[in-house]
Amino acid sequence: MTRTVENSAPRLTEGTAAGHGYWCECWTEDLTEPRGPALLASFDAYSAPQADQWVAVALRTISPALDADASDEAWEWLYEGRIETRRALLRAEPCTASVTHAKTRITWTIRPVLFLPLAHRQATELPACAYDFKPCPPD
Repeated sequence: MTRTVENSAPRLTEGTAAGHGYWCECWTEDLTEPRGPALLASFDAYSAPQADQWVAVALRTISPALDADASDEAWEWLYEGRIETRRALLRAEPCTASVTHAKTRITWTIRPVLFLPLAHRQATELPACAYDFKPCPPD
């Protein structure tokens, strides 16, 4: 299990209108292809326990389908790495956890963020540029 705790995270301050939380992502990468990782899922967590729980549920769910080495990596994080991850998140430090199954690497990232409230647009006219947007057709 690869675990990374970055110590250069900005410290979050109290007393702002924004909400403190964590942005969680799950990336997959085919190690035999040059195209790089692809975002599989994302999740907005409002507490450190909620963020590491998201990773824990995913690891418990997929562990029976993993090869023996990857399953061992997953359970190592669940028993040991999760504690380290929770401590880092409470210090507002970003974390990653990864397992490699066959030719696929799965990586979960958790970063502290400030969730900004969106402006209420009820009965408010949008700026003229908002109508210039033309959506692209799906691939």
